[in-house]
Amino acid sequence: MLSSFARQHVAQLTSYLAAHGATLTIDADVHGTDLQTATRKPGGYYHGRPLSLAELVCEMDGAGVDMANVWQNPAATTYPGGEDQNTLALLAANLYLAEGSQEFPNRFIPSGWIDPRACGLDGAKHIVRKCVEDFGFVLVKMNPAQNQFAMASPEVWQLVQYIADLGAVPAFHYGADTPFTPASGLEAIARKLGDWPVVAVHMGGGGAGYVEAENQYHASIALGLRYPNIRFIFSALRDTYIAEAIDQYTAAGEIYRRNLFCASDAPYGRMRWNFGGFRELIKDHPNKQGFLGQNFADFLLSSYQALLKRNA
Repeated sequence: MLSSFARQHVAQLTSYLAAHGATLTIDADVHGTDLQTATRKPGGYYHGRPLSLAELVCEMDGAGVDMANVWQNPAATTYPGGEDQNTLALLAANLYLAEGSQEFPNRFIPSGWIDPRACGLDGAKHIVRKCVEDFGFVLVKMNPAQNQFAMASPEVWQLVQYIADLGAVPAFHYGADTPFTPASGLEAIARKLGDWPVVAVHMGGGGAGYVEAENQYHASIALGLRYPNIRFIFSALRDTYIAEAIDQYTAAGEIYRRNLFCASDAPYGRMRWNFGGFRELIKDHPNKQGFLGQNFADFLLSSYQALLKRNA
């Protein structure tokens, strides 16, 4: 059952998204860090440099972004070693987002993060339950690429089922940057979930090189047209494939077009650069506002409603 904090959090976001979602610009993929527990990268190095929630708000204001979906920054979370200790460290990173986002009403959609390799299956399930039932998070993400576990393994499927059974939505780093997140893995999960959604962050992009990513880019576009329960986030993805996905999904109809969300992957991508590019790329598209935020707002609304129904 949802805690009183979780219910209040869900009610607040649901009310705001219902009233304003049609006009909001939302970054669907950013990473926030408690700077009291993490250190900066040295010098002028920016890629992946930890940003606090307050700093992210400054980035958002400069980019004309109203809200952001925020999860922890894996490069800034240090595992002390041992599954129990790692679980506590990752849980603290999630807790920072739950509590810290309350200081910035209507700016953040805080979301969860788990790591079954570092925390073990039981530790990952513990974090899932805390994120969903105590914090009211409706998205819970895994990164098989960085943490080096197979996306479609039996253990991951147990976690996917557990997330869905609690009424939340599983999300994945999904890129061509490692062999751990192939299109076949995403397809297996989407097929097993049926009508329940799964979020694929980067749509097959991530840190892969152009040549290595080519096949997965095309496979990903085709995959979402076979499985409308897949939601794709345009972050760390080549602009040419974003344009191609928008064209193909628009032609396929509203059920597919509404499954595409714009994002920066901040601080791994700069918000101003990404949203400046998105606005120019789709400035003449009839669903411009959908891609910039309304699609994600509608998805969140339906997801929060499903969460409340599962926990009535």
